Amino acid sequence: MSTAEPLPEPMPHIGPILDHRVRPMRFDSLELAKVLSHYDLGVIEQLRTYARGSPRAPKVRIRTRRGDFLLKRRAPGRDDPYRVAFAQSIQLHLVQHGCPVPKIIGTRDDNNSMLQLDDRIYEMFQYMPGIRYDNSPVSTQSAGHALATLHRLLADYQSPYEPPQSSYHAAAGIDAKLARIPEAVAAREPTADHRALDRTCRFLRKAYHQAAERVDETGFRSWRRGVIHGDWHPGNLLFKRAQGPVSAILDFDSARVEPLMVDVANAALQFSVTWARDGDPAAGPRDLDLSRLNRLMRGYDQASGNTIDSEELAALPWLMTEALVLESVIPIAATGSFGQLSGSSFLRMVEGKVKWI
Repeated sequence: MSTAEPLPEPMPHIGPILDHRVRPMRFDSLELAKVLSHYDLGVIEQLRTYARGSPRAPKVRIRTRRGDFLLKRRAPGRDDPYRVAFAQSIQLHLVQHGCPVPKIIGTRDDNNSMLQLDDRIYEMFQYMPGIRYDNSPVSTQSAGHALATLHRLLADYQSPYEPPQSSYHAAAGIDAKLARIPEAVAAREPTADHRALDRTCRFLRKAYHQAAERVDETGFRSWRRGVIHGDWHPGNLLFKRAQGPVSAILDFDSARVEPLMVDVANAALQFSVTWARDGDPAAGPRDLDLSRLNRLMRGYDQASGNTIDSEELAALPWLMTEALVLESVIPIAATGSFGQLSGSSFLRMVEGKVKWI
């Protein structure tokens, strides 16, 4: 059985702003040679680092005469074999039902879907081409449509493996994480306004708990549950063309069983959040892009076959608040910063957006 986790691992991609700013882990040449020796891919013509996705899970695109493949090393904390097996069982089910999910390539000797080597876990996938999210209304609606399709295809699915136990809703440990932030930020920013930082942390603690209470009041425990993707954001989708449909759904490392609205609310946040592209994060816009949020929800409604319940819809801003606060707090409590961005400035930005929501 998987070990229960009180908090999900840091997800420094609340928006696409940090894709190019976090230094990724990499394969070393000996490691790569050993791993590739366990697969029958044919003659390899090119190896190239693939920088998308979590920087803690290094990837390499492999070009061969048989086609292109993608090798991935599971990130620390996401490499429990049973957790990997749960995610892979979902992917195999989706592939069988025509969902655009990368096909898993088995190992040479025993056709195993994962390679366990030197206390690490590796996965090999068929490479799927596509373009990045372009922020257009059409692509945003396609993202919502794809999420609803995924939920529908997994509605009655029962994995033989225990799902991970984690959630951004009412997460245990949030207070302890917030309490660590002033010291963590001070180590990185000695000249930061620490009284202001303390006020921000107190505000976020109160906002998070109030949001969690409002979600519970709407009947969270009785909502429709099912397998969710768990990390539905622009970096985990590819599109066939600009303003086009989704061509690939990537990264099931956060898949779990929860109310479907948890997935929807996180997606609503990820696709509507606005950012200062350069400079001080706190100087950026406080609002969310409501036009994109509405297009995402429209796409979801069109494909789901079930209109979102009024109770679930009423909880949407509160779930978005929980996701925004938790996913910001975790990395800053651990490192004093959010990727390469100032932790104090980033939290001021989060405070502004929480007040707007």
